[in-house]
Amino acid sequence: MDPRALPFDADAMLDGLRPWIECESPTYDAAAVNRMMDLAARDLVIAGARVERIAGRMGFGDCVRASFPHAAPHLPGILVMGHLDTVHPIGTLAKLPFRREGGRAWGPGIQDMKGGNYLALEAIRQLARAGVATTLPITVLFTSDEEVGSPSTRDLIEAEAARHRYVLIPEPARPDGGVVTGRYAIARFNLEATGRPSHAGARLAEGRSAIREMARKLIEIEDMTTQDCTFSVGVIHGGQWVNCVATTCTGQALSMAKRQEDLDRGVTRMLALGASSNEVQFKVTRGVTRPVWEPNAKTTALHEVARGVASRLGFDIPPQSAGGGSDGNFTGAMGIATLDGLGVQGANAHTLDEHIVIDSLAVRGRLFSGLLAALA
Repeated sequence: MDPRALPFDADAMLDGLRPWIECESPTYDAAAVNRMMDLAARDLVIAGARVERIAGRMGFGDCVRASFPHAAPHLPGILVMGHLDTVHPIGTLAKLPFRREGGRAWGPGIQDMKGGNYLALEAIRQLARAGVATTLPITVLFTSDEEVGSPSTRDLIEAEAARHRYVLIPEPARPDGGVVTGRYAIARFNLEATGRPSHAGARLAEGRSAIREMARKLIEIEDMTTQDCTFSVGVIHGGQWVNCVATTCTGQALSMAKRQEDLDRGVTRMLALGASSNEVQFKVTRGVTRPVWEPNAKTTALHEVARGVASRLGFDIPPQSAGGGSDGNFTGAMGIATLDGLGVQGANAHTLDEHIVIDSLAVRGRLFSGLLAALA
């Protein structure tokens, strides 16, 4: 099957993608994520899939699992996996509306990773319309909490991946158009400082501020960063009344390392942190962790198949290991042949300038369809 013959139309794909972008779906808003799952489930059913809704847990949204018709549905096949939650809160559309200008299109989650999910679905549709039967059955799994480390879906992801031969993940393409064959290890931490309350106006000296303690520890944590292991504090909540010395302050930190042993050392350092004095308390607890994913022979072979498809389409997809976690960390660490970064090209994910290159919807869609057809 020559994917160049498939009639991918980037403009039509962008029109179909637009409702997905205008359905805001921040991770922590389960109802919003479920509205997005409704849209995706409907498109999957129209495309011919049998769809199952998997109830969310831990306060997160539902997941959708879709199986496409196949002559041998019980063979270990291809799992197409992506998340439909975003980092953008409800109301972001007012600041980052869906729009196109020249060869680019903007919108919350359009690059990470609704554009990639949509092009993967279009690739499956194009094969079906052309009457191309893939050698292996295809399953799509859309999840709801990837942006916070997949705490409620990791077990589902790993169980589903174990039933498949290949995992394809349409996370954003690398800046040079390359794909991801490995990812760094990531750990998250919960931080809690406890002080002593007092009236901030009348008895300031009697209090001990939890916010002040958190500020001290923030600097200490980020100063632990080395070339081997990075540390950053990304969330802080503290205090309730400006006229009260803050009793509690909470935060979240993240650590990333290229090697698991470096992350393990970083985790040990984080968990050993204590208070700056005996007048306050400071506690670190471990949150969700993504294991390091190092490419194995099966992933390398999968990449070579994809690279061959790309070559026939006239471009290259060099392999890279990447920072920033994905659910590929889990499946790659399991030893399953996993290829990530198969999605759209664009820039500035997680910001108010998040955008894609419109033509890449069709270009990467052809790559995805060709890969689905080539795998056996």
